Amino acid sequence: MHYLLMYELAEDYLERRPEHRSAHLALAWAAAERGELLLAGAIADPVDNALLLFQSDTPAAAEAFARADPYVRSGLVKRWRVRPWQTVVGERASNPVR
Repeated sequence: MHYLLMYELAEDYLERRPEHRSAHLALAWAAAERGELLLAGAIADPVDNALLLFQSDTPAAAEAFARADPYVRSGLVKRWRVRPWQTVVGERASNPVR
């Protein structure tokens, strides 16, 4: 199953990001190496949201990531939520439909 972790970013996100970025990226790459996090990044123009795509049986990995994320803990993320994503097309779709 796929889960989207959606971040609503603070207005000063770009200014404050550098001091927390290495810790955030270390957490993200560790999740990727475990096979939980497939893709992640900010949405550009404007940079006001970010999406992180997780693959797991439950939303627990995405929720745990958000709770531990230095961006969340330092207030760079105003709000976050996890939503199941019913993927149906593509090699990694969790529910392929042809």
